[in-house]
Amino acid sequence: MKRRIVLLGPPASGKGTQADRLSTLLGIPHVSTGALLRSECTRGTPLGIEADSWTSRGFLVPDELAIRVIMGWMGEHGTNLVFDGFPRSVPQARQLDAALASVDAPLDLIIALELGDAEILRRVTSRLTCLNCGATFSTSLHGLAVKNPCLRCGSPLERRNDDSQEALEQRMKLYRELTLPVADYYGETVPNLLHRISADQPSDAVFEQITKFVHHSDL
Repeated sequence: MKRRIVLLGPPASGKGTQADRLSTLLGIPHVSTGALLRSECTRGTPLGIEADSWTSRGFLVPDELAIRVIMGWMGEHGTNLVFDGFPRSVPQARQLDAALASVDAPLDLIIALELGDAEILRRVTSRLTCLNCGATFSTSLHGLAVKNPCLRCGSPLERRNDDSQEALEQRMKLYRELTLPVADYYGETVPNLLHRISADQPSDAVFEQITKFVHHSDL
């Protein structure tokens, strides 16, 4: 059974949904730098203000800021977890590997979700997010609108500042330049741990494939 898992993928590929399901299945925390930073933004902390100055324009937060958030979280909660969209650059991946190696707790599964540009745009422009708990929903799939209550915690749903076509174009540019190479990095350093899955299929089908890798050490 895998206990330290990384989910990689472009915006709207379902990383958060799959991480939530894995968290429930395995009884380990779902850790998203985006959700952690959005919480800081909502509370108006200095860290949140710093993060929003980057994400509201479609930029990734600097490596140093992302690592600061993640290392602080692991220091409080431990190293059994599902990472959602982290690491987002090769330097972040190397720093994460070093941190986990220092406590003899290396990653044991990396899933790379893959999705085409047209579907990414469709999903992003219909997405609503709960800024309180981090849950995401679709205006088309769930019949929800801005300010409707979150189906998980009841807080009002919002459109994220970076869920616009303009911001998405910048995010995709950075994704291709910085985050896509992370999968290649893991493919070179721990090829037996990396598995690529098409996200252009129903969520249940994606989850079924992921769980096969979670449960079987020979896959």
